[in-house]
Amino acid sequence: MFLLFFLLWIIFAANITPEICIFGFLIAAALFFFLCKCMDYSIKKEVSLYKRLGLFLRYLSLLIGEIIKANLTTIKLILSQKEEIEPALVTFETSLTTAVGKTLLADAITLTPGTITVSVDEATFQVHCLDKDLAQGLTDSAFEKLAKKLEDKEEE
Repeated sequence: MFLLFFLLWIIFAANITPEICIFGFLIAAALFFFLCKCMDYSIKKEVSLYKRLGLFLRYLSLLIGEIIKANLTTIKLILSQKEEIEPALVTFETSLTTAVGKTLLADAITLTPGTITVSVDEATFQVHCLDKDLAQGLTDSAFEKLAKKLEDKEEE
């Protein structure tokens, strides 16, 4: 959070001078101290966020790539006259245990065109797919593996 506060200060300042950087550093430190003191935040949580940042960026890049591929597949499916679209309602189990992990997986499924998360009950996901072929990558997906790694890093 300290780094975020400092970067926001630099962005909003528009000019970068040593005085502005020093003042921004002090303001960011004061805000971070307030956050730690009054909002139950700690340097331990800050370090944990930095440890997971690389995994989260990998997750975002995977998500963007999958959204692009799913868009092209969905466009092809809609525009093709010869194929019959067969919607499917798929239920599968996940190994994710935390609410954050399950939310990341459900959001990734819903953000990918052609699929939508209908319900999440404990470890069971129910997903509606525009076509049964879109359901192939749902179980044991790369999204789930990265979300599991993020969960594991959170527990450390």
